[in-house]
Amino acid sequence: MTLVDQLLLGFQVSLSLQNLAYCLTGVLVGTAVGVLPGLGPVAAISMLLPVTFLMPPAASIIMLAGIYYGAMYGGSITAILVRIPGEAASIVTCIDGYEMAKRGRGGAALGIAAFGSFIAGIVATVGIAVLGPVLAELALKFGSPERAALVAFGLTLVVLVGQGSPLRAALMVLAGLILSCVGLERVSGQQRFTFDIPYLYDGFNIAIMAVGLFGIAEILHTAEQSATDAKLAKASFRVVDLLPSREEWRRSAPAIGRGTPLGFLLGLLPGGGSMVASFASYVMEKKLSSQPERFGRGAIEGVAGPEAANNAAAQAGFVPLLTLGIPSNVIMGVILGALMIHGITPGPRLVTENPQLFWGVITSMFIGNLILLVLNVPLVWIFIQLLRIPVGLLSALIMAFCVVGAFSINNSLLDVAVMMVFGCIGWAMRKADLDPAPLLLGFVLGTLLETSILEGLAIGYGKASVFVTRPLSAALLGAAAFVVVVSYALPALRRWQRRNR
Repeated sequence: MTLVDQLLLGFQVSLSLQNLAYCLTGVLVGTAVGVLPGLGPVAAISMLLPVTFLMPPAASIIMLAGIYYGAMYGGSITAILVRIPGEAASIVTCIDGYEMAKRGRGGAALGIAAFGSFIAGIVATVGIAVLGPVLAELALKFGSPERAALVAFGLTLVVLVGQGSPLRAALMVLAGLILSCVGLERVSGQQRFTFDIPYLYDGFNIAIMAVGLFGIAEILHTAEQSATDAKLAKASFRVVDLLPSREEWRRSAPAIGRGTPLGFLLGLLPGGGSMVASFASYVMEKKLSSQPERFGRGAIEGVAGPEAANNAAAQAGFVPLLTLGIPSNVIMGVILGALMIHGITPGPRLVTENPQLFWGVITSMFIGNLILLVLNVPLVWIFIQLLRIPVGLLSALIMAFCVVGAFSINNSLLDVAVMMVFGCIGWAMRKADLDPAPLLLGFVLGTLLETSILEGLAIGYGKASVFVTRPLSAALLGAAAFVVVVSYALPALRRWQRRNR
């Protein structure tokens, strides 16, 4: 099949009434989630994961994907209008977007965020369609040793680009790897860290962990904060007022053109994701600008570039997930769990064995981005009204939804209790300034790492040298070691030399 035939197959799947409805639902929910400060797509996707159990596989992934890239746009709405980032990737949008709103150009900032997100989303989707099959063919050359080395390299990048101290991120990844070992060992069937508790024989459920670490933890964190009433800026939300001027387009177009490929490339890397892409784009635009002093005072490039980058990164994350089975960030890890729940193992053969799912998800992104552009401009004010819900009532509704979602997985109150425990752990981690994302990503990748190592040792007849004698595996391990040396050893050596001097 040619690329055109594959895209036609994908549109045939994504344009069915059922999948269109799920795509529409996903982007609308994602936008609402992005508007709500603190909730974020991770918690939303985790809470909705049990709902997808009874849905067809393609429909469930189309909806979850829509929530993800829909949240990227929704997070910019409150970031621009009231300086409240609805999603972590929108933090950088607050800097210049809110300054534009104070000068009466909030409509232009919202408009460029919408158009930049749409352009980046379409370009990124084309990139997925073109690169996806190519990566799948290359991935067929990956054996278990290469996969183990790739996961190890990915975990190294997670530590480097995670929030906060790399040492803290490394500890979180290690904790996630340890938690992934809970349950019955896959080869010998021996119990590990189960303490003879039957509930732990199958290990922890990723949906329970994610809801607890992000959803419940956020509720507990919100309960600590004093409720403050944000005053909305007075602005017109007519379509004509959302159009940037010609000068603003002149400044924004190059930023969108640079932010889109940058975000796409960072989205491919494990641990990269939208937040890193938005910050990287902002830094790049400020350094390339002939007037860097404008940034922080309402430079529209500071909105256009990061918004394009975070949307491109959000959708680029589906390339390693679908073609290699490697989640590039914690949200992709949750979606990987959804695929596995449906009995689908993402990887090189997904393109040939389940083309309806692969191309249906890709083409749904074209549709989802168009829906976001057409619907979100007139619905901006409606989403803003969600912020008027009292904090106590909103927290209670989210808590109820979390409990119902956790209980529905196995109809077990024990699942609810475990979710609450992870919620308390996530809250304590926030107090200690520890990021739960590396922990959850380490948990998701831990199982894959262990399986790949065991299979690699079987291929090498029990000799660990198999991981360094195969060229591709050795290259990936060498790249991981090089990154560690450059990032840690050299700076430490320079500090030691300065102290000696």
